[in-house]
Amino acid sequence: MNKSNSINKDVSSEGPIPEHIAIIMDGNGRWAKKRALPRSAGHHEGMKVVKKVTKLASNLGVGILTVYAFSTENWKRPKDEVNYLMRLPEEFLSTFLPELIEENIQVRIMGDKTQLPSHTLNAVEKAVEETKGNTGMILNFALNYGSRSEILSAIEEMMIDYKNNEIDSNVSEELFSTYLMSSGLKDPDLLIRTSGEMRLSNFMLWQLAYTEFWFSDVLWPDFSEAHLIEAITAYQKRGRRFGGI
Repeated sequence: MNKSNSINKDVSSEGPIPEHIAIIMDGNGRWAKKRALPRSAGHHEGMKVVKKVTKLASNLGVGILTVYAFSTENWKRPKDEVNYLMRLPEEFLSTFLPELIEENIQVRIMGDKTQLPSHTLNAVEKAVEETKGNTGMILNFALNYGSRSEILSAIEEMMIDYKNNEIDSNVSEELFSTYLMSSGLKDPDLLIRTSGEMRLSNFMLWQLAYTEFWFSDVLWPDFSEAHLIEAITAYQKRGRRFGGI
């Protein structure tokens, strides 16, 4: 029996598998610092973990995996680090795309594309195009994403549509959600954040209203398949009432 199949058996067959898992991948820099390595080494190691987690999530039957790859605030980091982070999607997808296609995984991107370097955008859009016909799990990259900006943009678009008589004044949660970057995707069932931090960092503030949170002290490059199983197992033991009894 291979390792993946062995791990899969650790998940309760009686409990629900979260349809949408969102992950704030935190701790790459600290992982590198502990080893006297440049921060880029931590980001590169973290990229390998995304591959492992993506494969396992798909095998477990997760419908959507959203990973917080780069926030709108990350531009404040040193220029060399930002440049490296903008090259990572190209490296990740150039090596992993054939496997994504083979695994029937569909790639999507959520964020402001206008600020992305052309080489980054081209790599992501190539992956989106080449996997758009896949019907398995959705791997959704939150890239240059910020939730407050997303919400403000949604309001601006709604105001324009209202002035053009395309919508009326009866605004519902369902209607508002269609203007968000996550339109068409189910809200996350489970949020995972690594490295011991317990905040949302401007990530999917609207969509996480009733999401179950799971925090871990593990730094993202050390996050393993077993940790994902641990998070899902904890999720399966929780009672989700959505405000009811």
